[in-house]
Amino acid sequence: MLSRTQSPASRPLPETSYTTAGPRMPEKNERIMSPESSPTHSSQKEDFHLSSVRVNWQLKAILPVGLVLLGGLLLFTLATLSLRDPDRHALLILAGAGAVAICAVSMFVLAYLVQRPMVELQEKIEQVSQGNLDAAVSFAQRNDEIGDLGRNFNHMMQQLRESRAEIELLHRTQISRAEHLATLGELATGLAHEIRNPLAGIAGVIEIVGRDLPATSPARAVVKDVRLEIGRISRTLTDLLETARPRHPEVRLSNLNTTVEHAVMLARQQVLSRPIKIELQKAHDLPEVEHDSDQVHQVLLNLLLNAVQAMEGAGTVHVEIGSRDDCASVLVSDTGRGIPPQNLPNIFRPFFTTKGGGTGLGLSLAHRIVEDHHGRIEVSSAVGKGSTFTVLLPFHMSAAPIAAS
Repeated sequence: MLSRTQSPASRPLPETSYTTAGPRMPEKNERIMSPESSPTHSSQKEDFHLSSVRVNWQLKAILPVGLVLLGGLLLFTLATLSLRDPDRHALLILAGAGAVAICAVSMFVLAYLVQRPMVELQEKIEQVSQGNLDAAVSFAQRNDEIGDLGRNFNHMMQQLRESRAEIELLHRTQISRAEHLATLGELATGLAHEIRNPLAGIAGVIEIVGRDLPATSPARAVVKDVRLEIGRISRTLTDLLETARPRHPEVRLSNLNTTVEHAVMLARQQVLSRPIKIELQKAHDLPEVEHDSDQVHQVLLNLLLNAVQAMEGAGTVHVEIGSRDDCASVLVSDTGRGIPPQNLPNIFRPFFTTKGGGTGLGLSLAHRIVEDHHGRIEVSSAVGKGSTFTVLLPFHMSAAPIAAS
């Protein structure tokens, strides 16, 4: 209930009843500029506020001391009001001089203990930003928080130096390896061309000799072996040329089941006389995949033949098509002898082989083809139980990142 002397206008109004007219305009402007009134721009305004209002650390450090001394002076003045003027003035002068001395000593101590390390740290960070990783602070021997900061900084710089040295060593190794492989590639290309031409002539002569030999001649078996060896040399030369001169994949949307089925069909022709079974499990609901069917066919046929060669007697090769990690997957597993753990990191390296008649180029070429498709090959193996190779291909090459080797 209002008293007679209190008008309705004098009552405190709710904050929502304020209007833009009259003396409330500055309050509205103040509300609009506050970070709470604009959540989407609060971080930018806060950063602007922090950058525009920068207080020197000396002022922030000495301000509490000054306020305490000022309060002490006021209390001291009130306590000395009962004294006579000369005595009071002398005490006030003494107290003021003591306050100034305390402030000066505090500033000096803070400057020596805090400012100098911070300035040095700032200079070292500037040197690091310019590429000097040999920077180190001198206050790391202090036994306080500033010393901890210095020790952490020096330790971080040591780790950065070690990391840079390791990166430089790896870079030099990779450059040397790349130059070595480039030289081998040029040499392989030249040798392949020089060997292929006379090899074709030899193959033609052997074909003619084989036709002219009588059906009962024992030399027919030798001619057959020569033909097989010529075919093996021709395949080796083809692998060398494809490794030295990689062809960019000609990708198009097509059915991966068809590509895999064709490779399985050819592999089955290779094991007709052996007790080996090649099983195929298709994925009929798999979307079409962007890939070069010829190159992917070459990869899968190589994996299938390796799986067949890994089994000395009866065995099974299982091929399964599916999807995983937003990629189409083709799994090739066998029940062969497996791969020793020490050989697993090297199986994709050029010319690395554990087979007596192998060239060591098949898996290297397959790995490169899959990487050109922005995919990857994974392998797991257990000695005496078999191996499993998984080929992962993105459904759309244009939208897939390049796979890490």
